[in-house]
Amino acid sequence: MAPMTFIGSRPISRSDTLRHRLATLLDVDAADDAETLQKYSRDTSIFERTPALVVYPKNADDVSAVVRYVHEAKIHGDNISLAARSAGTDMSGGPLTDSVAMVFTKHMNHIGEIQTDLAVAEPGVYYRDFEKATIAHNGQILPSFPASRELCALGGMIANNSGGELTLEYGKTNRYVRELDVVLSDGSRATLHPLSQNELEKKKSEQTLEGSIYREIHELIKNNAEEIEKARPTVAKNSAGYALWNVYDKEQQTFDLTQLIAGSQGTLALITKAKIGLVHKKPHRAMLVIFLSDIDILPEVVHRVLKFNPESFESYDDQTFRLAVRFIPQIIGHFGIVQMLKLGLAFVPEILMVLFGGVPKLVLMAEFSDETPHDALFQAEAAQKSLHGLAVRTKIAKSETQAAKYWTIRRESFALLRKNLRGLHAAPFIDDIVVHPDDYPAFWPELNKLLSNYNLLYTIAGHAGEGNFHIIPLMDLTNPESKRAILELQPKVYELVAKYHGSIDGEHNDGIIRTPYLRIMFGEKMCELFAQVKKIFDPLNILNPGKKVGGTIADIERSILRR
Repeated sequence: MAPMTFIGSRPISRSDTLRHRLATLLDVDAADDAETLQKYSRDTSIFERTPALVVYPKNADDVSAVVRYVHEAKIHGDNISLAARSAGTDMSGGPLTDSVAMVFTKHMNHIGEIQTDLAVAEPGVYYRDFEKATIAHNGQILPSFPASRELCALGGMIANNSGGELTLEYGKTNRYVRELDVVLSDGSRATLHPLSQNELEKKKSEQTLEGSIYREIHELIKNNAEEIEKARPTVAKNSAGYALWNVYDKEQQTFDLTQLIAGSQGTLALITKAKIGLVHKKPHRAMLVIFLSDIDILPEVVHRVLKFNPESFESYDDQTFRLAVRFIPQIIGHFGIVQMLKLGLAFVPEILMVLFGGVPKLVLMAEFSDETPHDALFQAEAAQKSLHGLAVRTKIAKSETQAAKYWTIRRESFALLRKNLRGLHAAPFIDDIVVHPDDYPAFWPELNKLLSNYNLLYTIAGHAGEGNFHIIPLMDLTNPESKRAILELQPKVYELVAKYHGSIDGEHNDGIIRTPYLRIMFGEKMCELFAQVKKIFDPLNILNPGKKVGGTIADIERSILRR
């Protein structure tokens, strides 16, 4: 911390000085009252860090001015940094800081031009509003929305490289990033997009921080091409580390730094505007629901269903199923009265399953989309027939209305756990692992054996078609045994995932919770390259320090919730 300054005989804390200078000298909206600081001390992770100051930039000029101020203060010895924050739905502690939190949702929440297959927006735009606007304009969407689609914002989706229920067909957020306006760590501004070879050479000649970044990142990738390609994850999705393997596109012969910014959790640059690609979502769907009691046949089920190209292929386990039935009123309570009644009646079979002991180990939801209801139903029925001979129960939900209860359980599962279990906290610390579906038979018994060594109540939901599972233990974080279990179990699970060449982080990103363990997945050399990337973009380490690079197990220990 920087030393206190004095006015008369009254000491002024660093946050008072910051608020005064930023609010007056820079004319930015800032706050440091206790209620505001408390509000931004949490996301949806197991962590808490109270910022010294919260800043609400009104535009890119504000972002640039604040970053420049922090940059200069750091040069003069102040221990100060910035963490960008959108909606705060992050599960990794990514936007948490004990320094300056920059919150984009208050002012920088505007949607700009919407074209045929593109839309421009600021980072504080809530996804729900973005989707309404694009559908109204051209019937298209950004398909990489996560389960928190009603709560999350666009900046967080890009910063985490989010994925969700449609990723199986459409891919993650980085696929749709066309151009980013950013503020670099010295306060300068840049517009990033794919560059041709000639454009790259021109950028490299510039004597600016942006020019230096292009020169040094290009050199780093060229000199370590073999190591970088070897580190490229082979599973369906990944948000761990910096995606150096995505920067140079050999087919298009382009060099694209947006692919590093996507998924970087605000550690390399701050996004002020994004140009995002959109897709047409087919209007009709039918869902094949599979009730599975034998996990050993899961790979075969997945392989057979994937041959019919489902738009999404999701899952949730028996524990989630039972909790959903237990909390039906809370799950459907935020719908309108008619929808509440329909959903309430629709859950009667699930209630009977719980009462009479017929709950499956896993519920799989494969949804097929097409231009007509008939074609969507045809695909679902064909996939259903392909499962004949396997020990599964199946049913077809022929419309989105019939599928609504399954989607409600899947989408609401994490919020359900967070809000309704007194004394227990939904603890995402092994929550985003990815393995190859072929490895399920070997991987799952080893994982279950690991988990059985700890007295944990947990739920499993996720994206079965991509091998991406969210394991959420329910824990009393005030109990020292819970902290011990987290610190012991986490590296063991990640070592198991690495054994099967998976990813420790499919879509939730690294944050506080996974950064210390990136070496388990990538090894020392790649983590050294990640550190070099961070230094090239942010030499003074002012942008969200300790995330992606430099985080420690001690950071985890000191930030775990204690109440």
